[in-house]
Amino acid sequence: MDTQTTARRPPVSVAITGSIGAGKTAALVAFARHGAAVVSSDAIVHSLLATDPKLRQLLVERWGAQILDEAGQIDRSAIAGIVFGDRAELEWLESLLHPLVVQEYLSWRDGLARLDEPPEVCVTEVPLLYESGGESRFDVVVAITAPRKLRESRSAVLGIPERSNRLIADEEKVRRADFAYDNRGTEDELDAFVVSVLEQLHARLT
Repeated sequence: MDTQTTARRPPVSVAITGSIGAGKTAALVAFARHGAAVVSSDAIVHSLLATDPKLRQLLVERWGAQILDEAGQIDRSAIAGIVFGDRAELEWLESLLHPLVVQEYLSWRDGLARLDEPPEVCVTEVPLLYESGGESRFDVVVAITAPRKLRESRSAVLGIPERSNRLIADEEKVRRADFAYDNRGTEDELDAFVVSVLEQLHARLT
């Protein structure tokens, strides 16, 4: 096989999905630790809130100056206090942010593909992957699950049923994913799972 052709092959795109508190971010960190290019959806949102003036304007028009901090920047905790107690407001925010996050992610991925030596694998976490119909944008889906009580201990957000009730059941996510992991064990066990996934993906490329 021509090594130059192999080096310029676009990265295999991987989405990590799962319920709130399942460990998607920990899995993303593990993929990065083992050489995959990664980007966090949360980091993309953080960047958009800090740098997109049109988005800032729309948010202030919706909720007023109460969502700004002392420096006039978007206060994410203030927004969280609004949307996680109001399903309609949460859905409005997600409908606004989702296309912007997708655009930023695809731009990042396209940039990787244009590198002289693209990474073999690129990964991001997408909490509402199946709910938004976003799985078609990825080559591979990894579902991370965990028992509800364990997820509740990891995330205070789980106490708000308006959000968690909208999610597709873990069993369905596992059925539809290419790889799945029940994250009730140790960090080392999650790490070993990620290594196994990467080994299988690398094998497909050789």
